This record gives sequence, C-alpha cells and structure tokens, in this order.
Amino acid sequence: MDMKQVLKKNTMVIALLLVALFFTWQTSGALLSAQNITNLIAQNSYVVILAVGMLLCILTGGNIDLSVGSIVCLIGAIAGKMIVEFKMNLVVAIVFCILTGLLIGSWQAFWIAYVRIPPFIVTLAGMLLWRGVALLVLKGLTISPFPDNYLVLFNSYIGAPQLALIMGIVITILFVAFKVFSRQTKKKKGYEQENLAVEISRTAIISIVIIALGYKLSLYKGIPIILVLLAIIVALYSYYTSKTVPGRYYYAIGGNEKAAKLSGINTNKVYFKAYLNMAFLSAVAALVCVARFNSSAPTAGTNYEMDAIAACFIGGASAYGGIGTVPGVVIGAIFMGVLNNGMSIMGIDANWQKAVKGLVLLAAVVFDVMSKKKDK
Repeated sequence: MDMKQVLKKNTMVIALLLVALFFTWQTSGALLSAQNITNLIAQNSYVVILAVGMLLCILTGGNIDLSVGSIVCLIGAIAGKMIVEFKMNLVVAIVFCILTGLLIGSWQAFWIAYVRIPPFIVTLAGMLLWRGVALLVLKGLTISPFPDNYLVLFNSYIGAPQLALIMGIVITILFVAFKVFSRQTKKKKGYEQENLAVEISRTAIISIVIIALGYKLSLYKGIPIILVLLAIIVALYSYYTSKTVPGRYYYAIGGNEKAAKLSGINTNKVYFKAYLNMAFLSAVAALVCVARFNSSAPTAGTNYEMDAIAACFIGGASAYGGIGTVPGVVIGAIFMGVLNNGMSIMGIDANWQKAVKGLVLLAAVVFDVMSKKKDK
C-alpha cells in the first residue's frame, strides 16, 4: 500500500485532526477543554445514533430516510405525555416509546420493501405525517420538566472522574491486544494483510486519542453515561455490518441488487430491516434528546435527518450505496460536531455556519464521485 492509498483511505481522519487543531488554535484551547468535550458528546449523541441507522439505508443503494426528525419529535411527545403528564412508570413508558418507534418503522418499511414505493416518497410522507401527529399530541405546547429519575438515565456520570482515565488505559490495552491477535490470525490463515507500518501508525494514533479522551473526561465529571450508550450502539452495529452474513447483505444489495437477489438474498427482507431499524434508533434518539433538553417540544427533531445524512456522506458512505462503515460514520458525526462547536465558540454567524456545513457536505460527495470515476 503506497502513501497515496493510505492518504485516500484516511482522508476524513486527517481532515478531522486538521479541523480540530485549527479550532483549538482559534479558540485558545477552549474546543478541547474537559467541559467542552463532555458537551460535544452530549450535543452530538443523537447524530451518532441516527447516522448509524441511516448508514444501513444508504448502503442499500443510496437511499435515505427523511422522516427521522419527525419520528424523534413524535416519540418525544409521547414520552412527555406518559412520563410528565400521566406520571407513568419509566420502564413502561420507555418500552411503549420503543414499540411505537418499531410500529412506525414497520409501517414505512412495508411500503418500501414489499410495495416497492421509492424510500424518498414514503419517508417524505412520513416526515409530514409524524410531525403532524406530534403536534396533535402536544397541542402545540412544550411539555416540561421531566422527573429527575428519568434525566439521570441519560445525563449522569459513571463512578469517580478518575475512572475515565483508568478505563481509557484498559480499553487501549485491549484494543492493541485485539489488533495483534487479529493480525496473527490473518497470517495463519494466509489472508492479505495491511502494511505493518500503516497499521502500527493507525493503532498508535487511536490509542493516543482514547487515552487523551479518558484523561480529559477525568478532569471534569468522568464518563458520561450517554458515551457508554453510544459505545454499545457503535460496537454492536460495527460488528453486525462487518462480521455477520446478514450485515453484509446491505453491501451486496447496494453493489448490485439484481445479482444479490439471484444469489439467494431476500432483498425485500433486507430493505424492511433497514427502515425498521432506522425507526427504532430514532426512538432511542428521541429518549436521549428529551432527557438532554428536559422537554418535549413541537420543534424537536427539526433537520435531524439532514445531520444524520451529512454525517454518513462525510464519513465515507457512497451516494450510490454499497460503501460505508460505522466507524466512518462516527468520524463524520464528530467532524460535524467539531465544526458546529468550533464555529459557535468563535461567534461565527449561524447563517455562515449553515453555508460552511453545506459546502463541506458537497465536497464530501464530490470527492466520492470523483474517486469512483478515477477507479473506473
């Protein structure tokens, strides 16, 4: 693997590091302060959750789900009614919200997978429908505040602050051990391996980032519980998409749906699962968001679908489908979060912030398209 391929493969990681360094310099270190890093995690938690689900939709052929923001608003509204107004048991309310999300997902997935109505049309209809239902549930009013026993589920911290640094070191040791074991296994089986120097460099950089994050978190309040939830979601979906046969079906369909169907893959079922899963993760994001804002508002979830889509494309997902990874999507979400946070700290006008994000998204897609043309 030559240097050109290495740079191409890690373009967004390099871009993220450069943007983070630029804003750290422009904000006199405020961007990477312990408290701001914790805020970044909380502010962008919903983007990571939604982007992971959006990736599965995009993998099936560049399809997207425009309804996720409205689903977040509706599930948040239901949560507000049940928990705040009706004072229902938290477990019952949370389970009901998740089941409602799955029901919504089943409805949309049926039309997409089995009736074969284009996902854009179905989810556009869902965007209007679920927002309207949410407004009817809320009657145009904001519901707040949520009880402390609900807020603590998503807004609290685990253990003493020092535990963050210890966990960072432990995770780094396990990560390095896994990489060594993985390389030895590939060598024994005769699989092609990545250049040793490149793999060592990437492992070293990731290890430094993990320990630095643990150190920074230990200087504030420790490990946010929302970070643990995000880590679980990212780990599960990363394993599912890269190590399981059903997870690879999404890539097969995105590469060539007709060939995938002829090879025995039930393409309708894969489409159904993609949009069912998207609604499920939208419900999870809704529960996280109402806890963070301590309210259910009619405007909740506005443009959330755009944030998720942008994170996917910036993180390396192809606009044509079949290409993209969960770690890449996380990098894209972090990139957008750093961009938003850095510009906000610098006091850049909100209108300029939108313009910059639009240009970044366009640049990411142009890069993807041009790369494919060169490969051909």
